[in-house]
Parts: sequence; structure tokens; C-alpha cells
Amino acid sequence: MGTQRIRQAPGLLLEVHDSAKGPVLPKDGQRNVLITSALPYVNNVPHLGNIIGSTLSADVFARYSRTLNVPTLYICGTDEYGTATETKALEEGVTPMELTTKFHKLHTDIYKWFEIGFDKWGRTSTPEHMVITQQIYKNLHDNDLLQLETSEQTYCEDDQMFLADRFVEGTCPNCGYEDARGDQCDKCALTFSSPTALLQPRCKRNKSHKLSVKPSTHACVRLDLLQPRLIEWMQKARVKGGWGSNAVITDKGEIVEPRMLGEGLRPSAITRDLKWGVEVPKVGIAEEDKALEGKVIYVWFDAPIGYPSITATYTDQWEKWWLNPDNVELYQFMGKDNVYFHTVLFPSMLIGDGRKWTMLHNISSTQYLNYEDTKFSKSRNIGVFGNNAQETGQPASVWRYYLISQRPENADSAFLWSSFISANNNELLANLGNFVNRVIKFVNAKFDSVVPGTETSLDPALVDDINARLAEYRSNMDETKLRAGLATAMSISGRGNQYLAEAGLDNALLANNPERCGEVLLNAINLIYLISVVFQPFMPSITDGILRQLNAPARSLPNTFSIDILPGHTIGKAEHLFKKIDNANGEQEKKWQQQFGGDAVVANKVDPAGPDGHPEGGKVPRPADILLNEKAEKKAQHLARQAELNRKKKEKDAESEKLKSPEQRDLEARVEAQGKLVASLKSGKVEGNVEEAMAKAKELKSELADLRKKLKETSL
Repeated sequence: MGTQRIRQAPGLLLEVHDSAKGPVLPKDGQRNVLITSALPYVNNVPHLGNIIGSTLSADVFARYSRTLNVPTLYICGTDEYGTATETKALEEGVTPMELTTKFHKLHTDIYKWFEIGFDKWGRTSTPEHMVITQQIYKNLHDNDLLQLETSEQTYCEDDQMFLADRFVEGTCPNCGYEDARGDQCDKCALTFSSPTALLQPRCKRNKSHKLSVKPSTHACVRLDLLQPRLIEWMQKARVKGGWGSNAVITDKGEIVEPRMLGEGLRPSAITRDLKWGVEVPKVGIAEEDKALEGKVIYVWFDAPIGYPSITATYTDQWEKWWLNPDNVELYQFMGKDNVYFHTVLFPSMLIGDGRKWTMLHNISSTQYLNYEDTKFSKSRNIGVFGNNAQETGQPASVWRYYLISQRPENADSAFLWSSFISANNNELLANLGNFVNRVIKFVNAKFDSVVPGTETSLDPALVDDINARLAEYRSNMDETKLRAGLATAMSISGRGNQYLAEAGLDNALLANNPERCGEVLLNAINLIYLISVVFQPFMPSITDGILRQLNAPARSLPNTFSIDILPGHTIGKAEHLFKKIDNANGEQEKKWQQQFGGDAVVANKVDPAGPDGHPEGGKVPRPADILLNEKAEKKAQHLARQAELNRKKKEKDAESEKLKSPEQRDLEARVEAQGKLVASLKSGKVEGNVEEAMAKAKELKSELADLRKKLKETSL
């Protein structure tokens, strides 16, 4: 690339951590940011709502934090223990570890495609996780915050094990439904505190197994004793961290939680009768150790401990992040269904543990993202799941932009194909892409890619406007209002287009007032440099493309707009940041709706139709199969049209051949023969003078053209 002329100033450029020099660690005496997103449960393929609710939102905030040159660590991984994993592994005939390893890779590939940049992406089935989880359990025990409770549970005599709710089926005592689950009847929606409430209970895995009811003892954490300390911490933390109201905490800081039943927090069981999980550690009391022998820690107790344990797989200095509340701010991102565990259960565990933990500073939770006019459903093929997004052929940047623009921060929102296409064509392409491309191309073409102007060429009106929007952007992002932050970023780009229009940037301006033209371009180039960092959290690949065109290093986020790319700097060549999605007559929108619309969309394709469009006893075809058939039909129609055109062409050629004179036929044959001779000479198949042969071919073609012209004039 050509000459780089970048203003020299402390903190101007982005400080990129070199992993070869060791892990990212907090620095004493300054702000350090620790970020987590709710650990995705390993068995589930994440859909777009899952991605925007936790991992993508956390990634955007982590990238924003890094643009401030603040030491930042973003931790996540798969949550792998629990009943669901053990059940699915039994169904598939594999070990839980084999199952979780398979799904962990699937999750890894999805987040990698979405350009989600974890500092450490791990899993909970590690030795580090077991050690840290067991230590917290033992500390709670030593601090007299655990108690044992015994209750009747369903027991399988054949397998000689207590059965979790998911392993038990039976008849509902309320409505008589024979396939009620151990925790709920799907017909009348009645919930059961225990599978022992079912009539004629049976083992889900083997209906012939004999079941009985036996007492089982479990350890419960004393949330009732911890509640006063929890509330004291929460009242301070929510003010300091600027919490908004959410699914659990009111704007007055009061806990609104169904589990309390108006009586305050109650002891909560934190052990389970399973094999797959963190084993309950021995506490040195024979009676307790015997009662809990063979049991594991409840998955919702150990899952949030995954944050420090995954950090421990990243660095053996993990305590500098997790036991350092004076120097570290903890931001946690999740959907609203996870709020209780991160504002009540996990903080209570850490308070009860007794060590000086880094506690929650700010919680950012989302409502639900729906798909078109319904909910995402893997079983019904409805909605776009993480591993489907790339099937559309649209880049991750467009997906990231659209999902953040629809982030359900205060209310449920919906994914709509029409607005997805509009976001690409009318926002990214027409606004951001147009501004960058127009300026870069102009400098390429008119100034030989060298930035014009003088270092004092700031336009005050533009500066004031951009500074106001920049302050608004920082405020939104600091408060984790990512959707508003993105809207403000787009307004900065829009202001750039307005600036070019007001200045009248064109060839006439260059010819009539070259000095003013240079000033406008210098301001515009530097606004693009600012835009590169403003959009970095949302679309990192687009920022890479902008920096490549600017021939400039990544920069940090400034407080004010200034001239940082100096006159005389050589930029790169223009590139298109975005491509238009062709949606003529809504065809592309309909195609995607059909591909990802599930049963509701394809029901009219079923033949013969049954109730609600479904065939009696039949199966609704998969949208992908219908799309494949339609593609085959369109291909067949295309081939048929092509064959008809070829037939008509042959008829026309045959008719023309009849009208040719003997002289014309002879000359055309000589032209064809001479052409073959030239080809043979060039390929070395025959020897001879290529130039003479080509000259002869040219002479024959000219003679044929004259003859055709003469015949045409004669026929007229």
C-alpha cells in the first residue's frame, strides 16, 4: 500500500491484545470489564432468539468495550450436565460425554460463523469445573447454609436408580390423560411437584420396568437465611450498575419471584439423583456423606459456576478476574428466563461461599424474538436456527446487523423476512455502503487515491453534529442499549451522506472550487475512519473492509471528531461493502418464508388434505423437500423453453440455408476450414506460418461480409 499519514496521539489506535504474550488480565487501578453470556444448553441448536438474547449481544458489548482500550474478557461455553443430557444420551445409545462433545462442536461452528469472538469458549464438563463447584458447595456447608431434606421419589427397581421427572410417565390424576409427564400433564397443563403424583407410573425408557416409591435425601441451600444479605447487596448493586427493571427485580429493587409464594425465599434443593454431573463432595460427616452418596450437583447450581471454571481453563490466574470486585465490573447477558438464576440464586451462592467474589455489576436481559407471526420451533421446522443462517447466502455481517436492530430489549420483537431484506437494501447498502463507496471512489478517481485538504479543514457544523451523536452513541452502549446504539451509529453514517449532499460533492465542485472539494473529502475520509470503530462492535468484518479501503490501522473510539487521517495519506481501492438482495415481486421473501416456515406454510402442499391441512395419518412434507421439488420443476420448465428455442433456431437456419447462393456456401466453407487451420497451427497439431494463416482467414471473412452485404442490397 501507499504512504500512511495518521495523526500521532496517545490512545488513538486500538490496543489489540497479543495472545502469544499470555492471557488478558485486569489491570489494578483502572476499569476492567468481565463479560458473560448465559451458557447455551448443549443439547439445543440455538435459534436466532437464543443468539440475540445472549451470545451476540454480549459479543457486541465486549467489542465495544475493547474499542475503549479497556481490558476486557468475554467468557462463555456449553452447559453440559443435567437430566436432559443424560436422557438424550440414553435415547441415542451414546455416553453423555460423547453426546455433549458432538453438540459442543455444533455450537462452536455456529458462533464462529456469526463472528462471535469469545476470549474463551469452553464447556462445563472439565476438571476445573468440578473443583470450583465442589469448593463452593463445601464452603456453603461449612458456613451452615445447607440443610438435608428427605422426600418420596419414584424409583426404578430394575435399574436400581431414582428416576428424574423426565424419565417418568403415567396417568394424570386430574384429567385421566395416559401420557402425562413426571412434571406436567400436556393435556390439562397441571404441574406436579413430584412424579409420585401420577397414577400407574411407568419408566419412560422401559415400560416393563417395575417402579416403586422410596425416600431420597437431598441438600438444600438456605436461601431463606441468605435473603437479607442478598437484598442488601442487590440494592447497592442495582444503583451502582444502573439496572433497569426485569423479570425478577422491580424498578424499586424488590424481588418478584413465583418461587417465594409471598413468604420470602425458601430452601432450594441443589442435588439430584443422576449419574451425569458434578459429584456431591464429601463433607466429613458420615451421616450426610452416606445420604448423598452417588448424587450429583443440580445443573442450575453448577451452570453459572461455569463462568469462573471456564475462565480457569483460559488462565490459572482466573481469580484475578473472579475474586477481584474492587477492580472488575461484571456484565452478564441473557434472555429473561435466566434472570432469576443470575440475580438471586448465583449471587446467593457467592455470598454464602464467603470469599470476596466479583459480583454482578450490570445485567442485560432481553424479551423474546419471535419468527414472523409465530414462535421458533425445531420440531416443526419453523424459524431460522444458527446452523441455517448461512444457507441463505447472506453474510454474517447482515445477520448481526439485523438481529441487533430487532433486539427485544423492552418487549418481544419479531424476525420478518421483509424487514431483513429492507435492512440490507435500504439501510446498509443505501446508507452506510453508499457513503463509504462514494467517498473512496472519488478520491481514487480524482486525487490518485491521495487524501487532499489541509489539517485545519474541519467543518464546525459537521463536527458539532457528529460530536452530539457520538456522545449519544457512547451513552447508549455504556447502558447496554445496543439497539439504540446501532441506530445512532446509522445516524452518523446518514449525517455523512447529508454532508456530501449539502457540500455538493461532484466534478463541478472539483473544477470550480478544488480547495473546498479537498476540505469536504478530508472531513468525509475522517468521518469514515470514525465510522469504522463505531460499527466495529456490530459488524467486525465490515470494519475490516473499511480499514482496508482507508489503508489505516484499527482505531479506538474517540470522545470527539477530529482529523486523524492526514492530507497526503494514500488510501486503498474502493470495494463494495454490501450486495443488494434481489426481491423482485417479493420472490426472495416468499422463498425464504417457505424454506423456514414449517408446517404452517407447507400445509397447503399436502395431498390429500386432512384437518388443518394435514393428511390423515400422514406426515407434513419438509419445507426443504418442497423447495427442492419446485427447483426441479423450474429447471424442467427452463430446459423445455430452451429446447423449443433451439428447435425454432434450427428451422430458421434451415430456411436461410435454402436461400444461399452456391458462391456464398463455398465461401462460408472456406472460412470455416481456414478457421480450423488457424486453430490447429496455434495448438501445434500441424506446422506452418500462423500469421499467414490468420491473415488469409481475415481476408476470407472480409470477402464473405462484402458478399452478404451485396446479396442483401440486391434482395431489397
